[in-house]
Amino acid sequence: MHVGNTSATTPSKTPRGWLTLALIGSAASLGASALYNLKKAREAERRHPPVGRFMTVDGVRLHYLERGQGEPLVLIHGNGTLIQDFLVSGIVEDLAKRHRVILIDRPGYGYSARPRALWTPRAHATLFQTALERLGVSHAVVLGHSWGSLVAVALALQAPHLVRSLVLASGYYYPTLRADVVLFSPPAIPVLGDAMRYTVSPLLARLILPGLIKAMFAPADVPARFDAQMPKALMLRPSQLRAAAEDAALMTPVTVELQAHYRDLTLPVVIITGADDQIADVHRQSERLHHELANSEFMAVPGQGHMIHHLAPDQVVRAVERASARAPAPDSDRPRAGAQPAEVRFAVG
Repeated sequence: MHVGNTSATTPSKTPRGWLTLALIGSAASLGASALYNLKKAREAERRHPPVGRFMTVDGVRLHYLERGQGEPLVLIHGNGTLIQDFLVSGIVEDLAKRHRVILIDRPGYGYSARPRALWTPRAHATLFQTALERLGVSHAVVLGHSWGSLVAVALALQAPHLVRSLVLASGYYYPTLRADVVLFSPPAIPVLGDAMRYTVSPLLARLILPGLIKAMFAPADVPARFDAQMPKALMLRPSQLRAAAEDAALMTPVTVELQAHYRDLTLPVVIITGADDQIADVHRQSERLHHELANSEFMAVPGQGHMIHHLAPDQVVRAVERASARAPAPDSDRPRAGAQPAEVRFAVG
């Protein structure tokens, strides 16, 4: 009996003992997850090495690519992606026939570094302005997609001498309540988020990525070219998950600040979106911005979703050429505020 009683109170069977075992097991599982995710990140980088060159601007190492010759055209990608998003869409090949196309991985995406900082659209714009000056660009047409459209707007506001005209594709410009901000922001939290993005976040991201991609293209199908060529594994690395989480967390707050300055944009702006975009409400975002900007045009492509450069590449190229044609010569005066917005244009086919 005495021996039995001693066995019943063995530490491994007390509540404290079970808690200790659970903590040890959890720590081991998280450690194994971290090692697995680091291995997958290294594999992704071996399979998809850098496609461009590097420069260091204000202490930030940027990965960039140039294609073609002619008038400079800067393409700024959205949240969660990288410069291959534009390459896979096919628009770079077409645009490079007439433009010097410059693509830069935003900080934290692709192979660009992301030091700890508050990476607002204005912070991006300051970095991009210096990078473009380093590349000898004194004026350019700038296209921003989704979150990148905020960077394009900030760049035009901060460097009006540099940006001749804008193309804003599938953008988000006005603050709204968004469930995705709450869902995707946790990896941005210091310490806790760092632990998550090296352990559970990549695993969860792998599970939900197919559904997220489907939603980005809906109601259209995901193009076979995107599925086959997009380096999705690079998007799941801990470094990029942090960048995407931070951008998601900032998305609503930064629009509160930027929307007060939209009427200062007097340069030509072409706004293009899928008419059935299920990520950024067309009426509350792109169409509203069109009515606020004095010198804007609006193109909505019927039946298409958020990834408009993949779904309607010809229309996006047409929007760029329209913006380029409407841009004033580099040394001429900017269009004056007060002009009436251009009529709404619906691109077809």
